[in-house]
Parts: sequence; structure tokens; C-alpha cells
Amino acid sequence: MRADFLFPLLRFARICLAGLAATALVLPDLPASASASAQEMVSVSREKVNMRAGPGTNHQATWMLSKGYPLVVIGREGDWLKVQDFEKDVGWILRSLTGGVAYHIVTARVANLRATPSESSRVLGQAVYGETVRTLEKRDSWVQVQRENKMKGWIARRLLWGW
Repeated sequence: MRADFLFPLLRFARICLAGLAATALVLPDLPASASASAQEMVSVSREKVNMRAGPGTNHQATWMLSKGYPLVVIGREGDWLKVQDFEKDVGWILRSLTGGVAYHIVTARVANLRATPSESSRVLGQAVYGETVRTLEKRDSWVQVQRENKMKGWIARRLLWGW
């Protein structure tokens, strides 16, 4: 190859790589639940709802889910949603029993609820593995949540799964 052709090509490659590196620096820190394509999330909108083995009431109820439990939609059939939870359990739920209110599930054994979004902030209380918490606000790597007992606080996003 001729050198006069190779140098512009190398310069173009360096510019592309620099652009990719710069893009990586400005992208937000995505939670573990994020993927390359946006996932549709729903939450259980009733006090108790059955998650079923198939799309219909004639299918066995495999799990009983409580209000607010977040799920990611992975398929549809008629009025039924095929969903997956934070432990990768898959089932079906009637679409009308879900809603768009944001919730998270605690994935750590114990998660501190803090007064402000900082690890040096005062601990207000604790939430435990599998606890459903209402999502109030997201800020960087923190989520402000409200527990069922109305206690509000901030939890590090890495300790949660959901919206």
C-alpha cells in the first residue's frame, strides 16, 4: 500500500477510537437491569396477583406476587404479559393487573436507607433482600425509595433491581 493512502486511514481510525473513548466517558452509569435495548417494566397493581405458568387462568399459578413487585416484560400473548423478575423467574400475568408505577426490589442481604445520596450520609433504616420499595427519584448511582411503612431514604442503585 502507498504511504499517502495509509496515513489518512490511520488518522481516521484514531479519530474513531478517540470518539468511542469519549462517548464511554460521558455515558451514564447504567444499572444492572439496563440492557442495550430499553426494557419495558411493569409493576403489580393489585394487593395479590398470581403469576402463571402460561397465558391464561387455566394455567397453574406458580407464584403469588404482591403490590408493587417489579417485572420486566419479555413477551406478549393477547391480554397476557410474559414477565421475568429479579431472580430470572419467568411467568405470565394478566396485563390489566399491572401498572406503570416505578418500584425496585432490594437485591442485597441488607441495604441501608440513607438521609442523602451518599455513603457517608446518616443511616435512617434498613431494607432486606426481596423487599419491594417504591421508586421516588433517581440521582446518579442512587435511588430515593419509600418503604411500605412510609419510611423514605436513599439506597445505592447497585443494591436494587427494577426501574
